[in-house]
Amino acid sequence: MRFRILGPLSVTVDGQDVPITAGRDRIVLAMLLLHAGRVLGVHTLAEAVWGAEPPATARGQLQSCVSRLRRSLPAGTIRSDPAGYCLAPGPGELDAAEFTRLVAAARDGRDPELYRQALDLWRGDAAAGLDSHGVRPAAATLDQQHVAALEGWAELELDAGHELALIGGLTAAVDRFPLQERLSGQLMRALHRAGRPADALAHYRRIRTALRDELGLDPGRELQELHTALLNGAAPVGAAPVGATREPDVRIRCLPRTVGDFTGRVEVIRRLVGAIENAPATEPVVAVIDGMAGSGKTTLALHVAARLGDRYPDAHLFVDLQGHSEGRPLEPAAALLILLRQLGVEAERIPGGLLERVGLWRTELARRRTLVLFDNAASSAQLAELMPTAPGSLAVVTGRRRLVGLDGVLPESLPVLSPDEALVLLGRIAGERVWAEPDASAEVVRRCGGLPLAIRLAGARLAHRPRWRVSDLVGRLGDTALPELAAEDRSVAHAFTVSYRQLAAPSQRVFRLTGLCPASEFDALTVAALAELPVADAQDELDDLVDVHLVDEPEAGVYRLHDLLREFASALASEMDDEDRVEARRRMFDQQLHAAAATHLPAYRKTLDRDLGDPRPLRPDLIAALTDPTARLERERPQLSRYIDAAAEDQMLSPYAWQLARATWRHLFVRGYFDDVYDLQMRARAAAERSGDRAATATVLNYLASVHYRRAEMDEAARLMEQCIAIRQELGDRDAVGAAMVNLAGVHAVAGRWAKSIEVAAQVRRSPLRRGQEDLNVLALGYQRLGRYPEALRYHRLRLLMQLDIGDPTRIGDSLINIAVVKHRLGAVSNARARRQVRAGLRLLERAAHPYGEAEGRNELGQLLAADGRFAEAADEHRRSIEIAEGLHDPMQESRLCHGFGTTLQLAGDEPAARAMFERALALGRQTKVPYPIALAEAGLGACLVTADPAEAHRLLTRAGATLAALDAPELRDVEKALAAL
Repeated sequence: MRFRILGPLSVTVDGQDVPITAGRDRIVLAMLLLHAGRVLGVHTLAEAVWGAEPPATARGQLQSCVSRLRRSLPAGTIRSDPAGYCLAPGPGELDAAEFTRLVAAARDGRDPELYRQALDLWRGDAAAGLDSHGVRPAAATLDQQHVAALEGWAELELDAGHELALIGGLTAAVDRFPLQERLSGQLMRALHRAGRPADALAHYRRIRTALRDELGLDPGRELQELHTALLNGAAPVGAAPVGATREPDVRIRCLPRTVGDFTGRVEVIRRLVGAIENAPATEPVVAVIDGMAGSGKTTLALHVAARLGDRYPDAHLFVDLQGHSEGRPLEPAAALLILLRQLGVEAERIPGGLLERVGLWRTELARRRTLVLFDNAASSAQLAELMPTAPGSLAVVTGRRRLVGLDGVLPESLPVLSPDEALVLLGRIAGERVWAEPDASAEVVRRCGGLPLAIRLAGARLAHRPRWRVSDLVGRLGDTALPELAAEDRSVAHAFTVSYRQLAAPSQRVFRLTGLCPASEFDALTVAALAELPVADAQDELDDLVDVHLVDEPEAGVYRLHDLLREFASALASEMDDEDRVEARRRMFDQQLHAAAATHLPAYRKTLDRDLGDPRPLRPDLIAALTDPTARLERERPQLSRYIDAAAEDQMLSPYAWQLARATWRHLFVRGYFDDVYDLQMRARAAAERSGDRAATATVLNYLASVHYRRAEMDEAARLMEQCIAIRQELGDRDAVGAAMVNLAGVHAVAGRWAKSIEVAAQVRRSPLRRGQEDLNVLALGYQRLGRYPEALRYHRLRLLMQLDIGDPTRIGDSLINIAVVKHRLGAVSNARARRQVRAGLRLLERAAHPYGEAEGRNELGQLLAADGRFAEAADEHRRSIEIAEGLHDPMQESRLCHGFGTTLQLAGDEPAARAMFERALALGRQTKVPYPIALAEAGLGACLVTADPAEAHRLLTRAGATLAALDAPELRDVEKALAAL
């Protein structure tokens, strides 16, 4: 198979022409060949076929084009990719690739025969006959490479003295490219050497007329000097090639000075340098470095250029495209003027039009190995005509915007420095003081957020103030570092301001409003609420801010601001109208509240709505847009305290503080985040008490008590519940009083006061305060602890029926396990059947991420396995149970689980291990100061010591028996048996 595009497009397979006749098919195939080996997106292909406004059916029509091409070409020639289509010809199958290979070899070996072979591949203009906006620029690049090859071949032939044989080919080349001055100069030299000076002078007159008519310019200085020499009959035999004022062996060095204290970026440099060195030699290389203002893009680019400079010996060029300055970005034509002048092209030779300058630029690069640094690029469009097209060139581009419109580039988004890299940079700038005060230096780096510009400015302040200590600088930075990070006319704030001012007005507004978000991370829902935007529009605005590095996206759909950018955004937000600022924050808090509420099952939502006063969301569409409220709340969990504090600071918005704590309670409590619950409820309590909201205070006291309950701090839990009940009674809220009394009953139950807990729960059930499933749970567990299994089974079953209606998997799983355990103790089910039911309950608890219930269930499963003599399996369950409990920081539960494991070990005959486990259970029980777990551990340990230390065993068993007797616990019978055996 052979593809030819150096002339009219043609395809042959096994020597036979393959007709590609449909115009759109030819354009698509030409685009794939002109960009061989690269994936072209549907948008790029559609623009090539139809221009800037493709029809709505463009995708389908392109698919049809590709299908027709595939039918005409061998299978697998055109490959589909999620991003578009790709055609990668093999070696020798594409004439353009063969041309590039031959020219590179000819240039390196100064071999005119290889040049001749390359030139013989041409049959006319590249992609002749295809008038497409997408095809013509790429084809024009090939045409320019053709010209450069002609010039290289002609120069070698002239050097070899083959001017007579050269005249015909050069005449044809000049006719085809009449405005190429170097070709004309070579023809004039060949004619002169062949004894035809009059023809050489006549040709000069023709090209002078053509240049004046077409471009309004006179010939360049070299051509004029050659003309003068010919007139005088003194043209040197080895005259310099016309059209280039500097030979490629004259090295051009225009890169600015780089810093001597370059630090870090080891992995980035390794990746970039490796990618450039390993890039194909048959095409130019373009590396794009983007990053936020002050991230050190230019410094890195200069460092990379220094590392790779020897690979590009002919020219190192630099142009500041001014994409991030106060004025307008540099126009491509102006940038080309700068670059061509750096190459030594005289001003009078540089055309006025953009396209002509592009042609001259590409011609000049085609005969050099050149490195170009395009600094501060504004957009892909600004760079489109500036990129090198000839092999052997490297372009390094820097910019604050992600230049996604550039194809075939090596992209690198620059992060901030790591803390270690940042410290090293500060030390190199400011000296030994940095290492003498490591804590203060680390704080400076933290306040600078690892941003190189900020660190340089902070270091400069130290370097120019030798009497300052680093701690003095920390004091200057204070809470707002931005004003201090400045030196002369350089400042971080100014760099941010330039980026901000280049945004469109809607993007500026969104960025300002992010300064009102107290969280370090946020999502599109939060921004949609702040800015009163549809979610899709908020997402688009965030994407734009990410592209210009004013917002970071550490993971898909999660956004954050660099610390200094947050400070900058907050300063912008502070200038907003007070009413606008308050309303934006109200929308944000409201969205957070109702997003958390959406994690509740309907039955629990009723209780939540009652506690919150049955609020309605300001933006129901945002709540409807939640795809997984639980996952979102889990992601927001580390930020919740910031939202609560921010709400509490504003008197008009302070109710959101306790409401957010209430709405997030179930998610946090069920998953064992007890420290989070305590922290949020304490903040909420302060806000509620400060506002004088008694109902809110009672609500917070109720949920604050739940943490003390889990921590086995029963006296404090009971005290808080009694305060809550008193406020509820004061307010006359009977339903809330009932709910609080049931929770108090639960506290009594865990404290081992089971008879008291049953009494309180039964009182609630008999009264108009009846609560439902929570009092059923208290009654069931109370009777179970007292060994009254028939009553316990009745209430567990009632609770299960209610939970099946509610649909809470955590309560269903918990009920299934308790029913299985109670039925087994009653002898109503076999051990195997009980295990199956416990495992069914465990699966529900695992899927619902309920670690507390899972730990309890595995403990019960372990004891059932031990009863069947399956001790190894039982031990595995006990270990896993204790591992889970350790993460919950509930010493009472952990003591109970260690007791269960000790019982299994004792049954297995491993007395030393059992003793160690009972000792651990006792130590944990004593932390709780709750009698029941202490008595269980003492009883277990005493049973282990019956043989080894009868006196200690008697002491422990006697004390445990007294406690269990006072609690009326069924375990008393086992203790009495052990005492009788002594």
